[in-house]
Amino acid sequence: MRLGAVLTVLAAAVVGCAPQEDTAAAPPAGPSAGTGCAKGRLTTVADGRLTVGTDKPAYAPWFRDDDPAGGKGFESAVAYAVADRLGYARSDVIWQTVPFNSAVAPGRKKFDLDLNQISVSDERRRAVDLSSGYYTVRQAVVALKNSPAAKATTVADLRHAKLGAMVGTTSLDLVNDTVRPDRQPAVFQKNDHAKSALRNGQVDAIVVDLPTAFFITSAELPEARIVGQFPSAGGRAEQFGIALDKGSGLTACVNRAVDSLREDGTLARLEKTWLSEAADAPVLT
Repeated sequence: MRLGAVLTVLAAAVVGCAPQEDTAAAPPAGPSAGTGCAKGRLTTVADGRLTVGTDKPAYAPWFRDDDPAGGKGFESAVAYAVADRLGYARSDVIWQTVPFNSAVAPGRKKFDLDLNQISVSDERRRAVDLSSGYYTVRQAVVALKNSPAAKATTVADLRHAKLGAMVGTTSLDLVNDTVRPDRQPAVFQKNDHAKSALRNGQVDAIVVDLPTAFFITSAELPEARIVGQFPSAGGRAEQFGIALDKGSGLTACVNRAVDSLREDGTLARLEKTWLSEAADAPVLT
Protein backbone atom coordinates (compact mmCIF):
# COMPACT_ATOMS: atom_id res chain seq x y z
CA MET A 1 0.00 0.00 0.00
CA ARG A 2 -1.62 1.58 1.77
CA LEU A 3 6.93 5.42 -0.65
CA GLY A 4 9.21 9.68 -1.66
CA ALA A 5 10.47 12.98 -2.15
CA VAL A 6 7.15 14.74 -2.46
CA LEU A 7 4.65 13.58 0.18
CA THR A 8 1.89 14.37 2.61
CA VAL A 9 -1.45 15.60 3.24
CA LEU A 10 -3.68 18.14 1.83
CA ALA A 11 -5.64 19.63 4.63
CA ALA A 12 -6.14 23.15 5.75
CA ALA A 13 -4.92 22.12 9.19
CA VAL A 14 -1.60 21.02 7.71
CA VAL A 15 -0.83 23.49 4.97
CA GLY A 16 -2.74 26.43 6.38
CA CYS A 17 -4.81 27.15 3.31
CA ALA A 18 -8.15 26.12 1.92
CA PRO A 19 -8.35 23.22 -0.54
CA GLN A 20 -8.71 24.15 -4.16
CA GLU A 21 -11.94 23.59 -5.98
CA ASP A 22 -12.52 21.00 -8.69
CA THR A 23 -11.54 23.42 -11.42
CA ALA A 24 -8.10 23.81 -9.87
CA ALA A 25 -7.65 20.07 -9.36
CA ALA A 26 -8.91 18.96 -12.74
CA PRO A 27 -6.13 17.95 -15.16
CA PRO A 28 -6.06 19.56 -18.56
CA ALA A 29 -7.67 17.58 -21.34
CA GLY A 30 -5.13 15.67 -23.36
CA PRO A 31 -4.84 13.36 -26.32
CA SER A 32 -5.51 9.66 -25.99
CA ALA A 33 -2.68 7.57 -24.60
CA GLY A 34 -1.59 6.26 -27.95
CA THR A 35 -2.58 4.48 -31.14
CA GLY A 36 -5.15 1.79 -30.36
CA CYS A 37 -5.93 3.34 -26.97
CA ALA A 38 -8.81 5.52 -28.06
CA LYS A 39 -12.15 5.03 -26.32
CA GLY A 40 -13.85 3.30 -29.25
CA ARG A 41 -11.07 0.68 -29.46
CA LEU A 42 -10.96 -0.35 -25.80
CA THR A 43 -12.82 -3.34 -24.41
CA THR A 44 -14.18 -2.45 -20.97
CA VAL A 45 -16.50 -4.07 -18.41
CA ALA A 46 -19.32 -1.72 -19.42
CA ASP A 47 -19.42 -0.80 -23.09
CA GLY A 48 -18.38 2.81 -23.60
CA ARG A 49 -17.75 3.33 -19.88
CA LEU A 50 -14.72 2.97 -17.61
CA THR A 51 -15.31 1.14 -14.32
CA VAL A 52 -12.95 2.23 -11.55
CA GLY A 53 -12.73 0.48 -8.19
CA THR A 54 -11.60 1.54 -4.74
CA ASP A 55 -12.24 0.48 -1.16
CA LYS A 56 -14.77 1.92 1.29
CA PRO A 57 -14.23 4.00 3.30
CA ALA A 58 -12.33 5.95 0.67
CA TYR A 59 -9.75 7.64 2.89
CA ALA A 60 -8.39 11.17 2.71
CA PRO A 61 -6.14 12.54 1.36
CA TRP A 62 -6.61 10.07 -1.50
CA PHE A 63 -10.35 10.84 -1.69
CA ARG A 64 -12.44 13.54 -0.03
CA ASP A 65 -15.63 13.03 1.99
CA ASP A 66 -15.62 9.27 1.29
CA ASP A 67 -16.75 10.11 -2.25
CA PRO A 68 -14.49 8.69 -4.99
CA ALA A 69 -16.70 10.12 -7.73
CA GLY A 70 -16.33 13.66 -6.41
CA GLY A 71 -13.03 14.35 -8.15
CA LYS A 72 -11.50 15.59 -4.91
CA GLY A 73 -8.47 13.89 -3.40
CA PHE A 74 -5.32 12.72 -5.15
CA GLU A 75 -6.43 9.30 -6.38
CA SER A 76 -9.85 10.51 -7.50
CA ALA A 77 -8.14 13.23 -9.52
CA VAL A 78 -5.61 10.75 -10.97
CA ALA A 79 -8.41 8.36 -11.97
CA TYR A 80 -10.20 11.08 -13.92
CA ALA A 81 -6.92 12.23 -15.47
CA VAL A 82 -6.20 8.68 -16.71
CA ALA A 83 -9.78 8.36 -17.98
CA ASP A 84 -9.35 11.63 -19.88
CA ARG A 85 -6.17 10.38 -21.56
CA LEU A 86 -8.07 7.25 -22.62
CA GLY A 87 -10.86 9.37 -24.11
CA TYR A 88 -13.45 8.95 -21.33
CA ALA A 89 -15.34 11.95 -20.03
CA ARG A 90 -16.00 12.25 -16.32
CA SER A 91 -19.59 11.18 -16.95
CA ASP A 92 -18.28 7.94 -18.56
CA VAL A 93 -16.56 6.83 -15.32
CA ILE A 94 -18.38 4.36 -13.07
CA TRP A 95 -17.10 3.92 -9.51
CA GLN A 96 -17.36 0.57 -7.77
CA THR A 97 -16.59 -0.49 -4.20
CA VAL A 98 -13.78 -3.07 -4.20
CA PRO A 99 -12.13 -4.25 -0.95
CA PHE A 100 -8.37 -3.78 -0.99
CA ASN A 101 -7.57 -7.47 -0.73
CA SER A 102 -10.00 -8.34 -3.54
CA ALA A 103 -8.37 -5.80 -5.84
CA VAL A 104 -4.97 -7.52 -5.61
CA ALA A 105 -6.16 -11.14 -5.34
CA PRO A 106 -6.05 -13.57 -8.29
CA GLY A 107 -9.25 -13.97 -10.26
CA ARG A 108 -11.38 -12.22 -12.81
CA LYS A 109 -12.15 -8.60 -11.99
CA LYS A 110 -15.41 -6.72 -12.35
CA PHE A 111 -13.57 -3.42 -12.72
CA ASP A 112 -11.33 -1.99 -15.43
CA LEU A 113 -9.00 -0.09 -13.09
CA ASP A 114 -8.53 0.07 -9.32
CA LEU A 115 -6.80 2.87 -7.40
CA ASN A 116 -6.41 2.13 -3.71
CA GLN A 117 -2.84 2.96 -2.62
CA ILE A 118 -1.70 -0.34 -4.10
CA SER A 119 2.06 -0.67 -3.88
CA VAL A 120 3.75 -2.29 -6.87
CA SER A 121 5.47 -5.57 -6.03
CA ASP A 122 6.55 -8.70 -7.88
CA GLU A 123 4.24 -10.78 -5.71
CA ARG A 124 1.19 -8.70 -6.62
CA ARG A 125 2.15 -8.69 -10.28
CA ARG A 126 1.77 -12.45 -10.26
CA ALA A 127 -1.92 -11.99 -9.46
CA VAL A 128 -2.86 -8.77 -11.28
CA ASP A 129 -1.44 -6.28 -13.75
CA LEU A 130 -0.07 -3.11 -12.16
CA SER A 131 0.51 0.10 -14.06
CA SER A 132 3.50 2.40 -14.07
CA GLY A 133 3.82 4.10 -10.70
CA TYR A 134 1.75 7.24 -10.29
CA TYR A 135 3.01 8.14 -6.80
CA THR A 136 6.17 7.46 -4.79
CA VAL A 137 5.57 7.10 -1.08
CA ARG A 138 7.19 6.13 2.23
CA GLN A 139 5.72 4.42 5.24
CA ALA A 140 5.47 6.17 8.60
CA VAL A 141 4.86 5.45 12.28
CA VAL A 142 2.07 7.20 14.21
CA ALA A 143 1.84 7.11 18.01
CA LEU A 144 0.00 9.03 20.71
CA LYS A 145 2.13 11.93 21.94
CA ASN A 146 2.28 10.54 25.49
CA SER A 147 3.31 7.05 24.39
CA PRO A 148 6.90 5.81 24.89
CA ALA A 149 6.82 4.83 21.19
CA ALA A 150 6.50 8.53 20.30
CA LYS A 151 10.11 9.02 21.46
CA ALA A 152 11.57 6.52 18.99
CA THR A 153 14.25 7.86 16.66
CA THR A 154 15.50 4.59 15.22
CA VAL A 155 13.92 1.42 13.87
CA ALA A 156 15.48 -0.49 16.78
CA ASP A 157 13.60 1.74 19.23
CA LEU A 158 10.34 0.27 17.94
CA ARG A 159 11.21 -3.38 18.43
CA HIS A 160 9.70 -3.59 21.90
CA ALA A 161 6.52 -1.70 20.95
CA LYS A 162 3.13 -3.20 20.21
CA LEU A 163 2.67 -2.19 16.55
CA GLY A 164 -0.33 -2.44 14.26
CA ALA A 165 -1.00 -2.21 10.53
CA MET A 166 -3.66 -3.05 7.97
CA VAL A 167 -3.76 -6.58 6.57
CA GLY A 168 -2.29 -7.17 3.10
CA THR A 169 -0.35 -3.90 3.02
CA THR A 170 3.29 -2.97 2.63
CA SER A 171 2.88 -1.25 6.01
CA LEU A 172 2.42 -4.66 7.62
CA ASP A 173 5.25 -6.14 5.53
CA LEU A 174 7.55 -3.39 6.77
CA VAL A 175 6.63 -4.10 10.40
CA ASN A 176 7.38 -7.80 9.99
CA ASP A 177 10.43 -7.59 7.72
CA THR A 178 12.15 -4.35 8.76
CA VAL A 179 11.13 -3.60 12.36
CA ARG A 180 10.84 -7.27 13.35
CA PRO A 181 9.17 -6.47 16.71
CA ASP A 182 9.51 -8.91 19.60
CA ARG A 183 5.71 -8.95 19.93
CA GLN A 184 3.27 -10.13 17.28
CA PRO A 185 1.88 -7.06 15.52
CA ALA A 186 -1.83 -6.37 15.56
CA VAL A 187 -3.43 -6.81 12.14
CA PHE A 188 -6.52 -4.85 11.13
CA GLN A 189 -8.99 -5.17 8.27
CA LYS A 190 -9.27 -1.39 7.90
CA ASN A 191 -7.14 1.60 8.86
CA ASP A 192 -10.17 2.89 10.79
CA HIS A 193 -9.80 -0.12 13.08
CA ALA A 194 -6.09 0.57 13.49
CA LYS A 195 -6.79 4.20 14.44
CA SER A 196 -9.37 3.13 17.00
CA ALA A 197 -6.91 0.67 18.53
CA LEU A 198 -4.29 3.41 18.76
CA ARG A 199 -6.74 5.81 20.38
CA ASN A 200 -7.81 3.17 22.89
CA GLY A 201 -4.27 2.14 23.82
CA GLN A 202 -4.54 -1.35 22.34
CA VAL A 203 -1.38 -0.69 20.32
CA ASP A 204 1.56 1.62 20.96
CA ALA A 205 1.86 2.76 17.34
CA ILE A 206 0.53 2.05 13.86
CA VAL A 207 2.28 2.05 10.49
CA VAL A 208 0.58 3.72 7.50
CA ASP A 209 1.74 5.54 4.38
CA LEU A 210 3.08 9.03 5.07
CA PRO A 211 0.27 11.12 3.53
CA THR A 212 -2.25 9.12 5.54
CA ALA A 213 -0.14 9.66 8.66
CA PHE A 214 -0.27 13.42 8.16
CA PHE A 215 -4.03 13.35 7.71
CA ILE A 216 -4.51 11.20 10.81
CA THR A 217 -2.43 13.50 13.01
CA SER A 218 -3.81 16.77 11.62
CA ALA A 219 -7.49 16.01 11.16
CA GLU A 220 -8.43 12.83 13.00
CA LEU A 221 -6.17 12.22 16.02
CA PRO A 222 -4.53 15.52 16.99
CA GLU A 223 -3.37 13.79 20.18
CA ALA A 224 -1.09 11.66 17.98
CA ARG A 225 2.14 12.53 16.20
CA ILE A 226 4.24 11.17 13.37
CA VAL A 227 7.17 9.44 15.03
CA GLY A 228 9.10 9.19 11.78
CA GLN A 229 9.18 7.86 8.27
CA PHE A 230 11.08 4.80 7.07
CA PRO A 231 13.80 5.14 4.44
CA SER A 232 13.26 3.35 1.14
CA ALA A 233 13.86 -0.36 1.60
CA GLY A 234 17.04 -1.49 -0.13
CA GLY A 235 17.22 1.83 -1.94
CA ARG A 236 14.09 0.95 -3.90
CA ALA A 237 11.31 3.52 -3.94
CA GLU A 238 7.85 2.20 -3.16
CA GLN A 239 5.29 3.25 -5.75
CA PHE A 240 1.54 3.07 -6.06
CA GLY A 241 0.21 1.52 -9.27
CA ILE A 242 -3.21 1.06 -10.81
CA ALA A 243 -4.46 -2.54 -10.60
CA LEU A 244 -6.00 -4.24 -13.63
CA ASP A 245 -7.10 -7.75 -14.46
CA LYS A 246 -4.17 -10.07 -15.13
CA GLY A 247 -3.41 -9.84 -18.85
CA SER A 248 -5.85 -6.96 -19.33
CA GLY A 249 -5.97 -5.46 -22.80
CA LEU A 250 -6.04 -2.03 -21.10
CA THR A 251 -2.71 -2.33 -19.31
CA ALA A 252 -0.47 -0.96 -22.06
CA CYS A 253 -2.84 1.96 -22.64
CA VAL A 254 -3.05 2.77 -18.93
CA ASN A 255 0.75 2.66 -18.69
CA ARG A 256 1.00 5.15 -21.55
CA ALA A 257 -1.61 7.37 -19.91
CA VAL A 258 0.20 7.37 -16.54
CA ASP A 259 3.56 7.96 -18.20
CA SER A 260 2.18 10.89 -20.20
CA LEU A 261 0.66 12.42 -17.05
CA ARG A 262 4.06 12.20 -15.37
CA GLU A 263 5.98 13.57 -18.36
CA ASP A 264 3.78 16.63 -18.88
CA GLY A 265 3.75 17.52 -15.18
CA THR A 266 0.10 16.67 -14.49
CA LEU A 267 0.90 14.20 -11.70
CA ALA A 268 3.17 16.76 -10.05
CA ARG A 269 0.41 19.38 -10.24
CA LEU A 270 -2.11 16.99 -8.72
CA GLU A 271 0.34 16.18 -5.91
CA LYS A 272 0.75 19.88 -5.22
CA THR A 273 -3.03 20.32 -5.15
CA TRP A 274 -3.97 17.36 -2.98
CA LEU A 275 -0.82 16.49 -1.05
CA SER A 276 1.74 18.68 0.66
CA GLU A 277 5.44 18.30 1.32
CA ALA A 278 6.45 16.20 4.32
CA ALA A 279 9.56 18.14 5.11
CA ASP A 280 9.15 17.85 8.87
CA ALA A 281 8.78 14.08 9.16
CA PRO A 282 12.10 12.75 10.51
CA VAL A 283 13.62 9.65 8.93
CA LEU A 284 14.06 6.69 11.27
CA THR A 285 17.62 5.40 11.13
